[in-house]
Amino acid sequence: MKYTILFIISLIGYSLTAQSISGKVISNGQGLPYVNVYLKGTSKGAVTKDDGSYIISNVKAGTFTVVASFTGFQTQKKPVIINSKNVIVNFDLKESEILDEVIVTGTLKAVSRLESPVPVEVYSPTFFKKNPTPNIFDALQNVNGVRPQLNCNVCNTGDIHINGLEGPYTLVMIDGMPIVSGLSTVYGLSGIPNSLIEQVEVVKGPASSLYGSEAVGGLINIITKLPENAPLVFADGFASDWGEANLDLGFKAKIGNTTDMLLGVNYFNYSNPIDNNNDNFTDVTLQDRISVFQKWNFKRKNNRLFSLAGRYFYEDRWGGEMQWNPSFRGETDVYGESIYTSRFEIIGNYQLPISEKVNFQFSYSDHDQDSFYGDTEYKAQQRIGFGQLIWDKPLQNHDLLFGLAARYNFYDDNTTATVQADEVTIPSVFVQDQIKLNDKQNVLLGLRYDYDNRHGSILTPRLAYRFKPSDDDIFRVNAGTGFRVVNLFTEDHAALTGARDVVITEALEPEQSYNINLNYLKKFYTKNGFLITLDASAWYTYFANAIIPDYDTNPNLIIYDNLNGNSTSKGVSLNIDAVFGSGINASIGATFQDVSQNENGVRTRQILTERFTGVWSFSYKHYPTNLTLDYTGNAYGPMRLPLLGELDPRSEYSPLWSIQNIQLTYDGFSNFEIYVGIKNVLDWTPNRGNPFIIARANDPFDKDVTFDNEGNAVATPNNPYALTFDPTYVYAPNQGRRLFFGLRYTLN
Repeated sequence: MKYTILFIISLIGYSLTAQSISGKVISNGQGLPYVNVYLKGTSKGAVTKDDGSYIISNVKAGTFTVVASFTGFQTQKKPVIINSKNVIVNFDLKESEILDEVIVTGTLKAVSRLESPVPVEVYSPTFFKKNPTPNIFDALQNVNGVRPQLNCNVCNTGDIHINGLEGPYTLVMIDGMPIVSGLSTVYGLSGIPNSLIEQVEVVKGPASSLYGSEAVGGLINIITKLPENAPLVFADGFASDWGEANLDLGFKAKIGNTTDMLLGVNYFNYSNPIDNNNDNFTDVTLQDRISVFQKWNFKRKNNRLFSLAGRYFYEDRWGGEMQWNPSFRGETDVYGESIYTSRFEIIGNYQLPISEKVNFQFSYSDHDQDSFYGDTEYKAQQRIGFGQLIWDKPLQNHDLLFGLAARYNFYDDNTTATVQADEVTIPSVFVQDQIKLNDKQNVLLGLRYDYDNRHGSILTPRLAYRFKPSDDDIFRVNAGTGFRVVNLFTEDHAALTGARDVVITEALEPEQSYNINLNYLKKFYTKNGFLITLDASAWYTYFANAIIPDYDTNPNLIIYDNLNGNSTSKGVSLNIDAVFGSGINASIGATFQDVSQNENGVRTRQILTERFTGVWSFSYKHYPTNLTLDYTGNAYGPMRLPLLGELDPRSEYSPLWSIQNIQLTYDGFSNFEIYVGIKNVLDWTPNRGNPFIIARANDPFDKDVTFDNEGNAVATPNNPYALTFDPTYVYAPNQGRRLFFGLRYTLN
């Protein structure tokens, strides 16, 4: 009896201290189901019913913040004091502007993504956090139609493919300024702290009318945070069971009343040689890298812009035989590829102190490389300077842009392909007019003129049209030309490893491209409150004077010349983003493409180019427990691979392959996030189905290879396939399954 009375008293006491919060969540006057409503900092929460109602029971008295969150809508927070049995808190959620981000790529000025006649894909830091990587190069693997391509099994350098086109056709920029080209694609995309990135913008198709040479296949623009928008202090570090360690650190500071400064440091180290495929070569290149990024914003009269940023990058990377160490650098006893890279960049944007809006934008990069590929020394310097004046002149129904630009390029190395340094300055002038035809239509006209004293005058026109029949539909048509001035650098690993010699058969002319791109964007809102976005594109690009390395004519040579014919890239792509209830959102993308060349009446599929690409991501956030599950992945169809001759036993085409990742994140701590996951869940590596990946890994200096009078390898008992050492048969990373653990700290 005594215990019964105590139990009743405790129930009465609990009822006096535990109340409930209830209410309704609506949007556009209608109840919104599957919305997560929870008390911030607690595990208490609920999900709205079909009519938008909810109830959170057993809430003790106190002061709380009630949060209503539904992806696709703006999150709302309301403070509440619990001192009665039932407190009513209602919400009216507004649609998120996730499709209306401000973009700068495509038109050289900040515009709404929905209003831009140029289709631009925008990726936020949240997108990249779903699969944490130590650099942007690796992070782009989950962008539809974009593929980081490794070019060497030993040193793991590579480039970025957009819609099947090789890296030299992709222009990479930081804050709208050309930074990366030729020699330094993989280095320029490493070492930028992901915590400093505001968004990454991707344009697929020629953009030379605004950006000049190299924007032939597309461009990637990495937009860094403004100092005033960055966290006060941030840190993000993770490590894997392979021994990889990555750390981002940074802070912002206000200096006086007119200056904001942002500093970020990235450090990455991997020093654990692993050889899981048993070829006595490192599966992954060992790296020791540090990068320091600093950005300054200066406040001026009349809110005129002045920003300055700089970055320094240093890396020591090596791959090779497992017993290699720096004492073997440049020797013939043990094979290794050792690369020391030192690089710095400066970026600036200054608005002139005049009544008209005229900006001077500039960038400079200095890249120095000291490397050995076995006993082959390769030293190279590349300096690129870029400056342009842009006059932004809006008029009634017209948005005019005038520009004067100049690009300086210096390249020198110690190979016979560069007898003297390649040094050229290319002046340019361009004009653009975005015309508003009516509330639903606008058109963009552009024209650029470049002069190269080696090749003469180059004109690149551009036309873009946007039709928006409703708030949920956008049609876009883009057409234009692109060009790439030849700057053939000789960091070709097949040549530097001694497997092949580079042959340039003629004076190379600039490549020209002609492109048309169709794009359709559609938003769907279901009765259940789901938001589905469909983004579809189709493109066709025709190349004249294409420069495509020929690996097929002679297995001992890489032959460069202007194609005696044409090259084409055509395809379709589709992205679907869906926001469901209960903290669930998903996206899936697919690209089907055909990249080929036609020379002397013979059509050939381009090497190292897949016909099909698929990417996907799935995220589920359980708000009461503050846990988020992310599942990301990609899949690639077969691509033609570089074989060394008819006897080469390796597969001519890669199989269908996929890299998939899982991550779990907990953000219930104040200012902290903990994340843990598995990369490459399927443990897929390219050695599956192949007798070997690196040709003649047992004889990297070709000491036991017999050659005929023409320099071709001859089949012998100890070399039955007539091969030479070659690490360029590569299309995917050799790194298998691995666990990772990370911690983020943010103080705003």
